[in-house]
Amino acid sequence: MQPTIHSTMTSTHPILYSFRRCPYAMRARLAIASSGISVELREVALKDKPAEMLQASPKGTVPVLVLPASSEKEGQVIDESRDIMRWALRLNDPDNWLCADDPDRLWQGEALIQENDAVFKQHLDRYKYFERYPDHPQHYYREQCEVTLVKLERLLQQHAYLTGEQRRLADIAIFPFIRQFAHVDREWFYNAPYPALQSWLDQHLNSELFIRVMQKSSPWQSISQPQGD
Repeated sequence: MQPTIHSTMTSTHPILYSFRRCPYAMRARLAIASSGISVELREVALKDKPAEMLQASPKGTVPVLVLPASSEKEGQVIDESRDIMRWALRLNDPDNWLCADDPDRLWQGEALIQENDAVFKQHLDRYKYFERYPDHPQHYYREQCEVTLVKLERLLQQHAYLTGEQRRLADIAIFPFIRQFAHVDREWFYNAPYPALQSWLDQHLNSELFIRVMQKSSPWQSISQPQGD
């Protein structure tokens, strides 16, 4: 099944509010695309968030998935990226990212995702926006990130992906954040002693699936929003 994310105005599809460069939104789009489920993709301008998105999810962060009236869970809102990934893959998981045949491997992956979201992302934000956190120099925050990088490198030295020889949920959920880390200082990252992690990242960046979900689109506007001159 070809992975697809449709940018349409058809209300019978789930609506996905997204921001192209947000790593949380990236992993939600990747899971949806892998599942083959069609959604109405609404690219969000973070400085001008649509009222419809804020009404659905007042916390105002992407991604936000709104299920259509035609679904069994009419109008349900899912506004956590990990929940959106699981929602899509439970409907259709052609590549077995959820490890249906190996729950232990799934839990191993969930632990890695939790560390990424709760620990690594915090250090990553401080590394990327170090001017906002003057208590320490930038290299200090990078060193905190490296605790996770070392762990991932060791895993990838053992096998092709984070939890084994097949790509699973953990790989897809974590790699957008490693991408963000690498982009802070690409020269440093690609000269650092993480060859397996670098190769793993490049493989994901060059995948057809990632290229597909990273296609650019203009910010969505509702009909009620005023149009520019």
